[in-house]
Amino acid sequence: MTLVRLTDTTLRDGSHAMRHQFTRAQVQAIVKALDESGVSVIEVTHGDGLAGSSLQYGFSRVSELDLIEEARRTAKQAKIAALLLPGIGTRQELRQAVERGVQVVRIATQCTEADVSQQHFGLAKEMGLETVGFLMMAHMRPAEFLAEQARLMESYGADCVYIVDSAGAMLPADAAGRVRALKEALSVQVGFHAHNNLGLAIGNTLAALEAGADQIDGTLRGLGAGAGNAATELLAATLDKLGLNPGLNVFGLMDAAEFVVAPIMPFQPIPDRDSIALGYAGVYSTFLLHAKRLGEKYRVDPRDILVELGRRKAVAGQEDWILDVTLELASNQK
Repeated sequence: MTLVRLTDTTLRDGSHAMRHQFTRAQVQAIVKALDESGVSVIEVTHGDGLAGSSLQYGFSRVSELDLIEEARRTAKQAKIAALLLPGIGTRQELRQAVERGVQVVRIATQCTEADVSQQHFGLAKEMGLETVGFLMMAHMRPAEFLAEQARLMESYGADCVYIVDSAGAMLPADAAGRVRALKEALSVQVGFHAHNNLGLAIGNTLAALEAGADQIDGTLRGLGAGAGNAATELLAATLDKLGLNPGLNVFGLMDAAEFVVAPIMPFQPIPDRDSIALGYAGVYSTFLLHAKRLGEKYRVDPRDILVELGRRKAVAGQEDWILDVTLELASNQK
């Protein structure tokens, strides 16, 4: 294993758990703590990326552009990154984010849809940004398929392509195999983004590192969607014990998690029954509330609904399937 770059995404993935209610003061405190502790990249956006603040995805308390500006003003050495999902964010929002200080853009697509990112990578490179590709829900497709999608992102201008375990559904062998396939297929760097729905975020990240991952993600105290992410402070401690610390202040990150982030968290993400069900089924956390409500209405176990959605490889934007699946399951019970 070689030294890895750590991106902290507390202020983006953590936005889901915070219901997108981060304030300027909270962003300033978190960025300051991360920056002083040696974190190289700090991601700041709505949980669903640029322009995510909406009725569909949840309104931000403070404009993400204002939060990006605050983060850039606060950071002394760390780069500020933003997430962009084509179809939610557009090139216009990307230009606005750059005006406010974004230096890295992470362009995310479903792992089957890398081709929709071409124009966004093109604009990002024109503006001189560092570019990262995100292949979301990567547990749903085999390694060879993901490598083909990653090659597309590389051809569009990605400086790094991530395997993203959006549903926290992977086992260590899954993470390692997918990262290894991208390392063999690409000339650019490869990253790994973990969720903890099966309690394997740290283990999967270590497996990705052993397979050659160049970049990894974490959030302070694991704050994130579902059961949260690989905890940044745990990653720092683990990397240090492995002799792979890229310059992170382990105690500083422990203190940031304990004294800066923990007091503002509405809850501590853990692999509880609901989160385990999401990881076991391999579906987005956004499906959970719909499945629970419909399950109660039609007397169907929400876990059965989620598992069937996972079998059908449902992804974001296909929430209308939830009712169809529930009605089918209810009919089969009669």
